[in-house]
Amino acid sequence: MAKHILVVDDDALMRRSISFKLEQSGYRASTSGSAEDALALARRDRPDLILLDIGLPGMDGLDALRQFQQENDNVPVIFVTARRRELDTILGLELGADGYITKPFNMDVLLAHVKSVLRRTGNTTETAGRPEPITVGDLIVDPAAHTVHVAGRLLSLPAREFAVLHTLALDAGYVVSVDDLLNRVWGAEFMGEPQVVYVHIRWLREKIEQDPQNPQRLLTVRGVGYKLVPYEIETS
Repeated sequence: MAKHILVVDDDALMRRSISFKLEQSGYRASTSGSAEDALALARRDRPDLILLDIGLPGMDGLDALRQFQQENDNVPVIFVTARRRELDTILGLELGADGYITKPFNMDVLLAHVKSVLRRTGNTTETAGRPEPITVGDLIVDPAAHTVHVAGRLLSLPAREFAVLHTLALDAGYVVSVDDLLNRVWGAEFMGEPQVVYVHIRWLREKIEQDPQNPQRLLTVRGVGYKLVPYEIETS
């Protein structure tokens, strides 16, 4: 059964980015924009780990941690902080959190923190639900094995290129906007930097297309974004 991770942050875009990345990695994610709602959610569906923003409206993350500790014994908590003053507070007090990460952060770094804390606290990710391979024509994306095959040929993709291709494969046949790719792959801190998407799309086409200048799999929808469509190499 997939591990349940509760994401508590008042930034809706950040919640969406984190939860999507977690679900891509085989976890089950719940989100909340306030500590009060998160506490109520945790009472109904106990999480295996909590990602807790400190600068929350109403009850802040420090008070929320104490409440979580009272109601959810032994559930690990990773603090998410944006301000140096908050970090000084975390480091200076015996709060009992299991780790912290500062904004802005790379989603892969966040995942590494999550895996490390789950492993350290005994909630290993080995039992997390493994996402099934995605087949789009003769292209197969396997997120659990982190592999890509095209027409039976194994490709070697860097982590970010793999994440872009996986995101497009999840919505195969549908257009994914540049902003959506930025949000889902790089995170909110990269919004407004579309060139990073353009570069990775070009690199992907060089690896998955027979003719990168005339793509048949990874198509551009001008003014909107990109979509991955089924295509199979004809064999004689």
